[in-house]
Amino acid sequence: MQHASYEHIGVDTAGNIATIEIRRGPNNFIDTDMVAEIADALEIHDRTPGVRAIVLCAQGKHFCAGADFGSRGPDGVARATKRGRHLYKEAQRLWRTGKPIVAAVHGAAVGAGVGLAVMADFRVACPEARFSANFTRLGFHPGFGLTATLPRLIGEQQAALLMYTGRRITGEDALRIGLVDYCVPLDQVRSKAVELATEIAQSAPLAIISTRETLRRGLADAVARATEREYEEQDWLRNTADFREGTKAMAERRLPDFQAK
Repeated sequence: MQHASYEHIGVDTAGNIATIEIRRGPNNFIDTDMVAEIADALEIHDRTPGVRAIVLCAQGKHFCAGADFGSRGPDGVARATKRGRHLYKEAQRLWRTGKPIVAAVHGAAVGAGVGLAVMADFRVACPEARFSANFTRLGFHPGFGLTATLPRLIGEQQAALLMYTGRRITGEDALRIGLVDYCVPLDQVRSKAVELATEIAQSAPLAIISTRETLRRGLADAVARATEREYEEQDWLRNTADFREGTKAMAERRLPDFQAK
């Protein structure tokens, strides 16, 4: 199958399974252009009858280690973005696509990287995987729709615990709280994701799309509302002394000394 040309991702199809691979290793930091390319690929797959399920995976050391605070802004927007749109506007497109997605998560899924993993229908991880919605440890408000998607997936209490503490949990902990669906050895993460996608693809494709739409009804709109709220809160918090301290402490690998200023 012929695929469009991409700068930040690779796309392949084998049988009824499409693979979208993030190729910004080793950390696969997220930005507007990368998310836009993933959305583009998903929308093309929606128009391709032969594709019945999608595996989202990544090259390099980590699935997605969040936003790059060096070459990108604190909200993950590339300073020289080609798309000219905010990260969250492009991200909202991800939830409006129709075919089931299995995320293969290895290494770190941090910040917006957790948001990207949670966007998928299912997640396969390994014990070495690390998940952290670490925004508040940076003096920042959670983003990438996580205030809508994370409580829906693991419950309000567990979501609040992860977002208030910013703690990092393992793939095994993620399995225990329902953040991931399978936890397998590192070298089997991608193959297990393909196996699950293949099992899904064996069901009737129109029925799968219809069932998925019912189960996720209202989710895309909820994410759109959440990201608008998230951005408003991030906009003023990025001007606080606590945010400056949080990002500095992260760069220096130490606990931040917040002053509520």
